[in-house]
Amino acid sequence: MVRTQIYLTKREHALIRRAATRTGRSKSEIIRAAIDQWLEQQGEEGRDRVLVEMAGIWRERGDLPDFNALRRDADRITPAE
Repeated sequence: MVRTQIYLTKREHALIRRAATRTGRSKSEIIRAAIDQWLEQQGEEGRDRVLVEMAGIWRERGDLPDFNALRRDADRITPAE
């Protein structure tokens, strides 16, 4: 491991300290886990996983406009020259 120093807000520090107390983990473990999770989400695999999980989440919504109709209307409009 490589030692590094970071600055936290008072709120961040307090929340991490409470999480450490609640879980029995060290503050360093919690910070490393958060960084690992963030890095995973930023990578290709994490992005693809999120996209798969999100697929179809609006499928059953009845309160959304007809996006196909909106798109057709937008396609009919030609930009002013």
